[in-house]
Amino acid sequence: MRASRLISLLLLLQARGSMTASELARELEVSERTVYRDVLALSEAGVPVYADRGRAGGYRLLGGYRTRLTGLTRDEAEALFLAGLPGPAGDMGLADAVAAAELKVLAALPPALRDAPARAGQRFHLDVPGWFRETGPPPWLAELARAVWRDRVVRLRYRRGDREVTRRVQPYGLVLKSAVWYLVGRVGDDARTYRVDRVSGVEVGEESFDRDEDFDLAGYWREQAGSFLRTMLRAEVGVRFSPAGLRQLRHLVDAPFVYDEVVAAATQPDGQGWVAARLPVESVTVAYHQLLGLGPEVEVLDPPELREMFAEAADRFGALYR
Repeated sequence: MRASRLISLLLLLQARGSMTASELARELEVSERTVYRDVLALSEAGVPVYADRGRAGGYRLLGGYRTRLTGLTRDEAEALFLAGLPGPAGDMGLADAVAAAELKVLAALPPALRDAPARAGQRFHLDVPGWFRETGPPPWLAELARAVWRDRVVRLRYRRGDREVTRRVQPYGLVLKSAVWYLVGRVGDDARTYRVDRVSGVEVGEESFDRDEDFDLAGYWREQAGSFLRTMLRAEVGVRFSPAGLRQLRHLVDAPFVYDEVVAAATQPDGQGWVAARLPVESVTVAYHQLLGLGPEVEVLDPPELREMFAEAADRFGALYR
């Protein structure tokens, strides 16, 4: 455990140049006292790590010192090559860069681990796009990826409904969700999200922008995705589910939290095992199409118009199959 932590500390200093004891403690999830002991252990082992005094001080490695990747375990080496599987990196125009990086990492590995890329490729293949979707990346994805890497302001033409708008965007990051690429960027002081397949043009100039280093792309996306799903569910319907219907509901709702909330708030089962619940939905029409898939395993209680739609559907089914 300690050997792994010492290697992590060394690689952190190698990657970031200088870090304080508190920063290292936070990254390694240990106390500052443990960091002091680990730095001393590295120094005793001949690693040229030293401390800068003062407010802007911290630990750093003697200029030019590099370590080879001899501390990698087999699991770590194979996991590293999993990150380079064909797919999203290639979509962003980084296939050549990934291949070159893999070759350099492979050359630095000890002989016993040089079969890691072959083992990973034989055992895992990531086919990201969903069924019945086009597999090619959106036309402007590679251009946007280059702008993201270089912190360059872009002039974005974007299809919104039946019209096209133009925005000056600071591109902060790209997100791949369910085979759809999204661009996250700032317009003025606001963070915005754009579907890349709706981008109709990109102009990248020489103007760069100062990135807000406190911006957390993953955190922003989690918050936006959750808010987006909840804002879509603007209506609610009353229903009764049979035991089979309640189990099947999990596969019909788009947001996992909907199923969890329905189960948590459902009434106690009646004599036949049926439960009543309130179901958040996008609209009455969407609820009709979703719940119709449950057939006789669900009964709509309200609103009246939805119950009438199901009664009419039941009459049509009966006439069709009698």
